[in-house]
Amino acid sequence: MSRPLAAPLPPMGRRATPTSSPAPIRGPPLGTSPTPRGDVVGLLPNFQQSAGSGGMPAPYSASPRLASFLDNKLSDDVIDIQRWISNHIKYTLNRTRDTIDIFGIYQATAYSVRNRLTERWNSTNQWFTENGVKQVNYLSLEWLMGRALQNALLNLHLNEQYADALRELGFTLDDLYDQECDAALGNGGLGRLAACFIDSLATLNMPAWGYGVRYTYGMFHQRIQDGYQVEFPEFWLTFGNPWEIERLDVQYLIQFGGHVTQVTDPATGLSKAKWETDEVVRACAYDTLIPGFGTYNTLTLRLWAAKPAKEFDLQVFSKGDFFTAVADKQASENITSVLYPNDKTENGHILRLKQEYLFVSATIQDIITRHKKAGRPLSQLPQFVGIQLNDTHPALASPELMRILIDEENLSWEDAWAITTRCLAYTNHTILPEALEKWPIGMMERILPRHLQIIYSINHFFLHDVVERTWPGDMGKMRSLSLIDEEGSRAARMANLAIVSSHTVNGVAALHTDILKNALFKDFNQLWPTKFQNKTNGVTPRRWLNQANQPLSALITQALGRGDVWLKDLTMLRALENHANHPDFLRAWSQVKLQNKERLALWVKNNMGIEIDPLALFDVHVKRIHEYKRQLLNILYCIHRYLQFQAMSPSERSQCVPRVVFFGGKAAVGYDSAKRIIKLINAVANVVNADPVCNKLLKIVYVPNYCVSLAEIIIPAADISQQISTAGMEASGTGNMKFAMNGGIIVGTMDGANIEICEEVGEENIAPDYQVHPDLKAAIEAIQEGNFGDASFFAPIVEPLLRGKGSDYYLINEDFPLYQECQAHVDATFKNKPVWTRMSIYNTTRIAKFSSDRSITEYANEIWHLEPSECILRPRASGAPATTFFGPTSF
Repeated sequence: MSRPLAAPLPPMGRRATPTSSPAPIRGPPLGTSPTPRGDVVGLLPNFQQSAGSGGMPAPYSASPRLASFLDNKLSDDVIDIQRWISNHIKYTLNRTRDTIDIFGIYQATAYSVRNRLTERWNSTNQWFTENGVKQVNYLSLEWLMGRALQNALLNLHLNEQYADALRELGFTLDDLYDQECDAALGNGGLGRLAACFIDSLATLNMPAWGYGVRYTYGMFHQRIQDGYQVEFPEFWLTFGNPWEIERLDVQYLIQFGGHVTQVTDPATGLSKAKWETDEVVRACAYDTLIPGFGTYNTLTLRLWAAKPAKEFDLQVFSKGDFFTAVADKQASENITSVLYPNDKTENGHILRLKQEYLFVSATIQDIITRHKKAGRPLSQLPQFVGIQLNDTHPALASPELMRILIDEENLSWEDAWAITTRCLAYTNHTILPEALEKWPIGMMERILPRHLQIIYSINHFFLHDVVERTWPGDMGKMRSLSLIDEEGSRAARMANLAIVSSHTVNGVAALHTDILKNALFKDFNQLWPTKFQNKTNGVTPRRWLNQANQPLSALITQALGRGDVWLKDLTMLRALENHANHPDFLRAWSQVKLQNKERLALWVKNNMGIEIDPLALFDVHVKRIHEYKRQLLNILYCIHRYLQFQAMSPSERSQCVPRVVFFGGKAAVGYDSAKRIIKLINAVANVVNADPVCNKLLKIVYVPNYCVSLAEIIIPAADISQQISTAGMEASGTGNMKFAMNGGIIVGTMDGANIEICEEVGEENIAPDYQVHPDLKAAIEAIQEGNFGDASFFAPIVEPLLRGKGSDYYLINEDFPLYQECQAHVDATFKNKPVWTRMSIYNTTRIAKFSSDRSITEYANEIWHLEPSECILRPRASGAPATTFFGPTSF
């Protein structure tokens, strides 16, 4: 017999503020001049403030009956799940039995799962607040989250219940998974690392918040037209996003431009700076809920969207100037429209600076508001708040925190600096000069004049009180360590700012950290030898094994015989090596790989119209397109291999290993060389795939718009993974970890985390690349002769390889011959199936070090000094009905 829902769905309309969420101070009504502090914009001009915390209404004390409803938790019963899905179809989507479709079913299902996450989320935040725990705030400009539905159900252990519920309604979960689009919040490894980290933070019960930007269109949607990359808007929000909660109660004013004056503080009689701005926008919060695996804890990823401070100018509109009336709205929303605005133009550069500042300003204001709401003085901020800067993009958090503490909270410069440097920590992800951001002084002066003043002040203190005392009179050290680059056009160095402002700086692989300490930031390391640490990256096994590769996950669970607890402790995988010589286990492992390859082959056929053989060796090179990632080396080798096949006799070709080479990734909009490489790959693919003599032995597939959901199909199917970045240029890489976790064998340079993976899995279980002088003349001549289209178009990327070592910056020539030898070794080993399968098994079983759980544990222990805090269920201690509350026992 069916049972009623435990509580009715909440009515549509204005959301009440959860008791665990921040209640920022309200600002002036819309259309009035902003106060010096960028506080929350008042949404309703006639709203009357009451005596609650932070200027918001006083909390309402719920009656016992209302409390009993609010404290009830959703049942996992299949019928209740069906009722909630049905209610969302009727009352949230306003659909009927005659108008519902598969996408509507996905939306209703997503909303029903979000209901469950919301329960946990509110309780988790309440638990953190009541227990007064320190929380870390992870600031990242990218969050490459991937699809949410399957991840949530697997982490909540509700996959089977929802599968049963939907099956009875006439749908399958797999059909619904395909209806969800990827959230366009990132591009590459930086964003995917952040997503893995917040999964581990939730799973390990770490008190944490993630902060980022809610891009309207992401970076771009990539299509391949006539072999060229063509960029289109990524319309991921067209039909809404059921996974986010729009927080109309959490908005902050963000200021740009203007000038700084000195005024007298009436309270102290002292002179202080006043930033008088001429442009104001609102940063509006959207919260995404992040469930942990096997825990009740659910964390917050708070994303900021730019909105106009003044939506509409009625007076201008009434005068007939319709476009000017909404100009502010368009200009404001442009700030968070796309990830990494093309900064080849000055306007694009300004837009990117505004985007980064809006991100950090809203975040720092929110952190301070939450801290003050808890009733704590700002002097205790470092005791309760950690701020991790994920690369240089959030480096403006330092002067912004200083600005608020000095200008708005009236702290002394010394006290504000002490708080700032005790809160901030910085992760460096790259040694490439173009990624170590610098902002022109003139631009900073126009857009963020107060922050430039603060940077100058920090620099003066640092150079004269620290550097000069350490190295008196050493102008070389001064120039190297200064926050201002004085050579050429003067610019503010964001990496130097982040280092000086942080208590800890970390690299993301052992080799990368050594380069930071001994080369890139050598002088900083000499100045502060204990400031630099290594924290090797990791990836979450929940996403990259349990979700992406369910057949392998099931095989591991069966072989270990201890349920899915191994997903929180990958060291348990070592026990699988006891089966590595057992024929039945080897066959089962090989069958899983074949099943994943068949899934990818079907996707390629259905979406690209290309037939590929699942029995061929799948060679995968998927990552953002960049010269140092060396997709050019790979495609030149493909040309070489193709020319070899053409010259062979039929009997010789019959002895060769068939291979399908997959490429995927985006080139930045303004990156000309990377776009030429994409065109070359597709031009070679067109020729090779159409050649009846060779296309059974070699096919090339360029997968358009590579993203997380595609990675979940591609990575489990890979036999080998190309990790061939120029040695010394790859900070860490996380793709290498995902492939190895799924039994993919690495072909790679001894760079970044490849070195540490080699140490863990054993040199005999990877295929390393070496560095010697090569001869690519035949392959390059085939391009120059027009065999793959317009030779002049490809000339800028291939002709430098013929000019000698000085022109071969990314060492394509240097590495080519033994790259060939490595590939020959791959072919020979692939023919020996038992040996190949054991290598695949060892890559998976020895990957424990590269779980993001290990990474986060090290960050928590050695940088953040953060303790786990598990949100636990127990009966309420008050007189309210005994439903649920939270206490210190195990869940």
